[in-house]
Amino acid sequence: MAKQVTGLSSLQSTPSVKSSLSGVFGARVRYTILDDKTEPTVFKEFGEWSSIGSLFFSKLNNPNPSKNFTTDNFAKPLFPNNKIFPLENEIVYILPLPNSNVQGDVNDVSFYYFQPVNIWNSVHHNAIPDPINGNSLPPSQQQDYEQTEAGAVRRVTDGGSEIDLGNTFVEKLDIKNLQPFEGDIFYEGRWGQSLRFGSTVNDSPILNPWSRTGDNGDPLTILRNSQYNDGKDAWIPQVEDINKQGSSVYMTSTQAIPIEVSSKSYSSYKLAPTKPKQFAGEQIILNSGRLLFNTKSDSILMSSKNSINLNAINDVNIDAPRTVIQSKTVKLGDRDAFESAILGDKFFADLSRLLKNLIELGMALPSVGNPSVAAASTTMMKAATQILNNIEKYKSKTTKIK
Repeated sequence: MAKQVTGLSSLQSTPSVKSSLSGVFGARVRYTILDDKTEPTVFKEFGEWSSIGSLFFSKLNNPNPSKNFTTDNFAKPLFPNNKIFPLENEIVYILPLPNSNVQGDVNDVSFYYFQPVNIWNSVHHNAIPDPINGNSLPPSQQQDYEQTEAGAVRRVTDGGSEIDLGNTFVEKLDIKNLQPFEGDIFYEGRWGQSLRFGSTVNDSPILNPWSRTGDNGDPLTILRNSQYNDGKDAWIPQVEDINKQGSSVYMTSTQAIPIEVSSKSYSSYKLAPTKPKQFAGEQIILNSGRLLFNTKSDSILMSSKNSINLNAINDVNIDAPRTVIQSKTVKLGDRDAFESAILGDKFFADLSRLLKNLIELGMALPSVGNPSVAAASTTMMKAATQILNNIEKYKSKTTKIK
């Protein structure tokens, strides 16, 4: 079969189904094309890189345990910009729609699939055992599935599932759904990642940590990379906790986020800023085990209407070929520092002249004829000469002030 590509060149080469086949039907996923290595022959035959995300299925009303790779059970993702790649044994809906041959034949169609059906109401996976192979499941595992026929979340308690989910997908029994609140819109990954478009929700029967301030409907966005162990059963939904979960980004409007920061010292301020967990208003919070900011072609710019605070338990280090601080006042050591720094070059120039004058004076004093004066002048000349010889060593090689 010729390559399936995007464009007019593909009009005569797109796999299609008979135009008489119509209507939406349910199907079990048998294999999803994700790369060119797992099934290289199938990858090449069904369009190479244009086949990525496509799958092969068996109809629910005509189950087939084998992996058949034909145009009659081949389906592409329905949406071009929003894709959820199904696992083996998940259920999808298939529908026939026009393909790239539509300019030549408006009745020619191909199969397309929706995202997986929410069988178990689980963000992790929604695969269900194949009835043809159902006897291969142990009794304890079969009971796990039977418990959910009434609509409850699947409750696996024996440590795992023997259902085939693919080559690399490993089931994790602790992945939780996100707890919804009225008006929320979610996007959730299979491994505990989530994006919540939510809001302040006062007087909710389920509490959340961001609704202590503001009014109902004040917008909030939370991006979370992984969930945390809350000690509850895996089928009980979870509310985000910025102090326990993985890397996260919070964008607030009026909410106060109870974040526990690593360093809480603001002694450099006469009037300290509002503590992070007490601030209620518009802000963006980045929270992770480590933050890296890097630019490849230009600068990192930090601009603040008030102050910029660098707060660390140990050190604040700056490594750069040149460090420039332009400020009307620079306080070092303490916010109330009052001693003035010396302009080194000017000071040492004047000190050099004074030392030379002292040396000349010491050379002249012995002529007075007083032994005590002569001895003191010798000591003074030695000290002045030593300081004068070392004058350049007192100057900093790196720090310059104006």
